[in-house]
Amino acid sequence: MFAALPLLALPVLAYNLAILALAGGFRSQEASIRMSEPLFSFSMNTGVDWPVTLGDLLLLAGLVVLFIELLKSTTSRRTVIVNHALSMLLFVGCLVEFLLAPAFATSTFFLLTVMVLLDVLAGFIVTIVSARRDVDFGQDVP
Repeated sequence: MFAALPLLALPVLAYNLAILALAGGFRSQEASIRMSEPLFSFSMNTGVDWPVTLGDLLLLAGLVVLFIELLKSTTSRRTVIVNHALSMLLFVGCLVEFLLAPAFATSTFFLLTVMVLLDVLAGFIVTIVSARRDVDFGQDVP
């Protein structure tokens, strides 16, 4: 059952929880400021500090999970169809949040939404291509 759940819901859920922690919740317009505040920094060999923000961490998590989702979509189990449907629902939810809630009108959430869209598209395309291989379209032999 858990194999059918889209893993990209995890970074989206983490973003939602981070926004709920703000004063004002989903209507807060401080989300872009909060997502771009440095959490910590790395000292690079060049002598420059590389600041890492919460938005960077969420995007990194989204990219890793997108890779795993693409690998999951290549299997031919029945749960893949349910995963595609749930990914589509997740995309619709992300799109509604991005368009209607001020706290979600950030570049970070937009890129997470694009990752969910890519998961939906790639999942359907991989399923169609693999189904095409299963069906024989050969010529009739007399």
